[in-house]
Amino acid sequence: MNTFATTHINVIWVSLALVLVYYAIMTYGMVVKLRLVKRCKAAGERFDRYSGHYPELLAADRMQLNTLEHMPPFLVLLWLNALVVGPDSATLWGGLYVLLRALYPFFLGTRLRRGFRSRVFWITFPSYGLMILLGVQVGLALF
Repeated sequence: MNTFATTHINVIWVSLALVLVYYAIMTYGMVVKLRLVKRCKAAGERFDRYSGHYPELLAADRMQLNTLEHMPPFLVLLWLNALVVGPDSATLWGGLYVLLRALYPFFLGTRLRRGFRSRVFWITFPSYGLMILLGVQVGLALF
């Protein structure tokens, strides 16, 4: 293993953990969709993926898309923090962020109807705060 990888091994693990969380959530969405297709087929109904009639599919989509939309900025901030501030800081705050991302589906729930579950904010706002913290630490270290 080269020096860079040795120095940043924990940040690499945090990055891989986030990818694992993302694919676990994506797999859950596929399982939900296949279950709904089977249920519709058994009932003799047409499955319309984008109708909005399936609260469990709406929840699975929200889990996956919310995780996906925050991955690029998080990974950029994580690695900037690791390179500018240090790998220990990035590992600590990044690991906490990945843990919150992994908990997001449990706070959202398995069905999503109109409106938003306020308990999701217990995950969302701290996640935003951690991304801001990573960025602010980089900014302070540069200036």
